[in-house]
Amino acid sequence: MVHQLKLGDIAVDVVLKDIKNVHLSVYPPTGHVRISAPERMNIETIRLFAIAKLDWIRQQQQRQLDQDRESPREYVDRESHHVWGRRYLLKVVEADAPPSVQLEHDTLVLTVRLAADVEAKMATLSDWYRQILKAEVRLLLATWEPRLGVAVNGFFVQQMKTKWGSCNPTSRTIRLNTELAKKPTECLEYIVLHEMVHLLESKHNARFTALMSQFMPAWEHHRRTLNRLPVGHATWVY
Repeated sequence: MVHQLKLGDIAVDVVLKDIKNVHLSVYPPTGHVRISAPERMNIETIRLFAIAKLDWIRQQQQRQLDQDRESPREYVDRESHHVWGRRYLLKVVEADAPPSVQLEHDTLVLTVRLAADVEAKMATLSDWYRQILKAEVRLLLATWEPRLGVAVNGFFVQQMKTKWGSCNPTSRTIRLNTELAKKPTECLEYIVLHEMVHLLESKHNARFTALMSQFMPAWEHHRRTLNRLPVGHATWVY
């Protein structure tokens, strides 16, 4: 069941579900607010919870409104695309050959089948981004596992709309946003380390911050850099 709370100028969608804890989310690009709460929880209790979080909600909304966003990609010649933080101009080549992607100087060459549509071009490029991201993450894990004294059991890369990454300390796995292949490699390394440190400390507390500063003194600079960069276009369904 879905309810809506009005807290001044902020509308909050409340979804009652078969869960144990309350989850508050503020979704890009417009700062849409949603609370998932246990079915047994009283609406007034949820209202008080939301009121206590109003300052945080406003901060998240403002940050998202200030964030630059890419326009929808059309996959046409001379369209701008980024790889590891560097801008390339797209060149689309139609050929009777397997789809592929190559970097040539300042050009991103996308080879597709004859008469390929936008979806086919997007799928080819997205798959290539996933592959280069996976290769880079494997190198970073090999570097950081012995430094932290932890072992990552597995990692996954996928489109993520609200996060750059996540960690499951129980399964000792991490998930990474494929958009990271478009960002500078130091930003990717910061996110990988961030998720790995959660294997030592699951919460974002003082110990977590101290560990980040110990292993990567410039982590806050990398976070600011990442958050200033444009994020990919996405269609949002709440």
